[in-house]
Amino acid sequence: MAYFLQQLINGVVLGSIFGLIAIGYTMVYGIIGMVNFAHGDIFMIGGFVTIITFLVLGAIGLTWAPLALLLMLVIAMGFTALHGWAVERVAYRPLRTSNRLAPLISAIGMSIFLQNYVQIIQGARNKALGTPLISGSIQLMERDGFAVQITYMQIVIVVLTIVLMVGFTMLISNTALGRNQRACEQDMRMARLLGVDVDRTISLTFVMGAALAAVAGMVWLLYYGIIDFYVGFLAGIKAFSAAVLGGIGSLPGAMLGGLLIGLIEVFWSAYFSVEYKDVAAFAILVLALVFRPTGLLGKPEIEKV
Repeated sequence: MAYFLQQLINGVVLGSIFGLIAIGYTMVYGIIGMVNFAHGDIFMIGGFVTIITFLVLGAIGLTWAPLALLLMLVIAMGFTALHGWAVERVAYRPLRTSNRLAPLISAIGMSIFLQNYVQIIQGARNKALGTPLISGSIQLMERDGFAVQITYMQIVIVVLTIVLMVGFTMLISNTALGRNQRACEQDMRMARLLGVDVDRTISLTFVMGAALAAVAGMVWLLYYGIIDFYVGFLAGIKAFSAAVLGGIGSLPGAMLGGLLIGLIEVFWSAYFSVEYKDVAAFAILVLALVFRPTGLLGKPEIEKV
C-alpha cells in the first residue's frame, strides 16, 4: 500500500507537467483546428532559458531562492511567449486558409528547426541544474520499512498546476479575450464580421500556450534537474496524446489526459518494465480512442450544412 501511494504521488506530479503542456495544444486546436507540433520544443526552450537565467543570476550573486525563481519564471515565460508568437506568424498565419496538410508539415518543420537551433546554440550535451532550488520533503507514512514522502517540489508543481488551470479557465470564461477565443472557435468568419480581431486573438492564444509551456519547462528542470535539446519531442508527443485522450479542445480534458498519461507511465514503470512505459501509455490511448473517439471530455463536432 505504501509503495502504491508513493507511485500515485509521483504519477500525479508527472501528469501535472504533461497537463500544463497539453493545455497549449488544446487551446490552439480549439481555435484554429490545427495541431502545433512545435509546442513541445517551446517547452524545451523554456527549460533552457530557465537554466541559463539560473547561471546568470548565480554569476551576479543573486542567490535568494524566491526572487531567483520569480525571475527565472518571468524571463522564461517572456522568451517562450516570443517564440510562440513567431511560430504563429511564420508557420501558421500564411497557411491558415490552405489545406490541413500544409500547416501540419510547416509545424513539423518548425519543430525540427527549433531543436537544431537550440542544439547549435547550447550544444548536444545534457545541461544539469546542479544545486536544487527547492529541497526537503514531508514523510506521510511508513510501513514495512518503506517511507511515503512528498517533496516540497512536488507540492509546488501540483499547486501551481491547479492555480494555472483555474486561472486559465476563468480567463476563457469571464474575459473579453476568452469570449473572442470562443467566438473564433465556433465560427472564425462570423467572429471577424462581428468585429473580433481574429489575428490578434490567435496570436495571443499561441503566446498564452507558449507561456504555459515555459512554466512546464521550468518545473521539469527543477524536478529532474536536467534538460537536453531533444526532451521537447517526446514530452510534446505525450502531452499531445494527453490532449487527445482527454478530448482535444477541452482544457479540463487536457489536464485529465495529462494526469492519466502520467499515472499510466509511472505505474507501468513501477510494476512492470520501465522500457515499455511509453508503449503502455500509447496503447491505452489507442484503446480509449477506439471506444471513445472524441476523448474522455471531448464533444463530437457537428458540422452544419
